[in-house]
Amino acid sequence: MNEPIEEAPAPRGWRDRYALYAALVVAWVAMLGSLYFSDVKGYLPCLLCWYQRILMYPLALGILPIGLLRRDEHLPYMSLFFSGVGMVLSAYHYLLQKGIIFASSGACGVGVPCTTQYINWLDFITIPFLALIAFILIFLASVIALTTRRPLWERGEGHPWLPVVGLVVLVAALFAPLFLGLIG
Repeated sequence: MNEPIEEAPAPRGWRDRYALYAALVVAWVAMLGSLYFSDVKGYLPCLLCWYQRILMYPLALGILPIGLLRRDEHLPYMSLFFSGVGMVLSAYHYLLQKGIIFASSGACGVGVPCTTQYINWLDFITIPFLALIAFILIFLASVIALTTRRPLWERGEGHPWLPVVGLVVLVAALFAPLFLGLIG
């Protein structure tokens, strides 16, 4: 007759509940880090760096914050797409920079060479590597958000803008000394 309606499982903990907020913080740190390297340190971005910015900045400024505020059920899918493409592009750029693969004399031959390594911390951490890590973290956070199987608005999170405002203040406080020239 009437079968009981199976209810979706509740979020398993803070990881499931705040995965997309963590993705937002990662996107902001990546965006502000890229601006720091180019505008404060004076490192000119190459063509592949610009493409990575084109994929990261919409995540940081539009897709994630607006999706969280609107509690958009499609948000994890959108962030999966942008971060997935960003992962592939960043991995290609990193392998190109490290000489594991070689580029044809195409797009990377214009302007700043894509093999330029402004930083090379611990002999493997370069700017494309940092972008790759950021895209991977956003991708994983999106996968975690998808596995909860409950839309954001059904999780009883209260006001979604409170955590977003708190995250804005936190990231701004962390990056203010860098941009003011107090550090680095």
